[in-house]
Amino acid sequence: MSPVTETVLDAATAVCLVVGALMSLAAAVGLVRFPDLLTRMHAGTKPQVFGLLLMLTAVALGSRNAWMIPLIVLGWVFQLLTVPVSAHMVGRSTYRTKHLNRDTLTQDDLQEVLNRVGPDGQHTDGPGRTR
Repeated sequence: MSPVTETVLDAATAVCLVVGALMSLAAAVGLVRFPDLLTRMHAGTKPQVFGLLLMLTAVALGSRNAWMIPLIVLGWVFQLLTVPVSAHMVGRSTYRTKHLNRDTLTQDDLQEVLNRVGPDGQHTDGPGRTR
């Protein structure tokens, strides 16, 4: 590689590391500062995933080895698949166990769904639903 290419790759690596670290720091500050679980969950998932993706990109750019790419892509895929699902499950269990401040909700779509569902999990009304 030419010295110019290596300098550009080093600069891109540094930018990805700094921005990724700032995103992870923003996630940590949000976890400490936000008032309830739902907003903390938002702060802990979105910037953290993006920060980790940027840091993994920096590792790929900095290592300059082709064998690292499948490992980094695997890390990306696992993060993108597991974090939204786990955040959804935490949010849903928080809602169902009533560990949230309903005054802070601007729209409550889940309550409408739960009102249509009976105690046994069967839908009680709605278009195309059987009783």
